[in-house]
Amino acid sequence: MTVWRTSSYSPNGDSCVAVGRGVGIRDTKSPAVHLPLSPSAWTAFLAAAKRERFH
Repeated sequence: MTVWRTSSYSPNGDSCVAVGRGVGIRDTKSPAVHLPLSPSAWTAFLAAAKRERFH
């Protein structure tokens, strides 16, 4: 079973993106579907987010 974690910045935990370790990411409003990500893709995504590449 995958444990999904949501951001601590989400006020109620149901309107954000959740991360499943080794699985990928999903929208908490549509939990049955997730986007699989490899560890290297997740690392690249986090690096881009830290550089504020997503506006």
